[in-house]
Amino acid sequence: MIRALYDWTMSLAQSRHALWALAIVAFVESSFFPIPPDVLMIPMILAAPRRAFLIAGVATLFSVLGGAFGYWIGATFFESIGQPVLEFYGKEAHAADFFERLNAWGTWVVLVAGVTPFPYKVITILSGMSDLSFTVFMFASLLARGLRFFIVAALLWKFGAPIRDFIERRLGLMFTLACALLIGGFVVVRYL
Repeated sequence: MIRALYDWTMSLAQSRHALWALAIVAFVESSFFPIPPDVLMIPMILAAPRRAFLIAGVATLFSVLGGAFGYWIGATFFESIGQPVLEFYGKEAHAADFFERLNAWGTWVVLVAGVTPFPYKVITILSGMSDLSFTVFMFASLLARGLRFFIVAALLWKFGAPIRDFIERRLGLMFTLACALLIGGFVVVRYL
């Protein structure tokens, strides 16, 4: 099923409605859809490098709006919609641990999840469920999603197709390591 969704999403990148398709995929990916917008962004930017930052802007805007929708699902419809989404991603057993981290670290959890390959939709739903400040959530989402999509766009704009393999295979790992170092630095400063 995931492969069929991936292939369908890739075919959208070549359509004349690709920018609208990207907006829709970025929106729904932030609340329940399993395929990230990067799958559309990468071929779109490679096909039209001059539009790289427009494409990143659309992905950012609609991803943040989709995150607000995920927040609303968590705040209003957790039992009927949010819980099944968490179950689909195998995260329902870890919800208590997420709540604990979310309450302890708030903004940082949203920032890290918004930049790394961790399913962002899980954090959007849990942020609404745990009643994290909506303003804090939106600010962290805008910063994290913007960082993620504009870095990908900048790399593709600058280096083109040769950087594609790195982005598809290793960029998530690099973002994760950078976030771990950043948070580790704050922990060291706070407790030393």
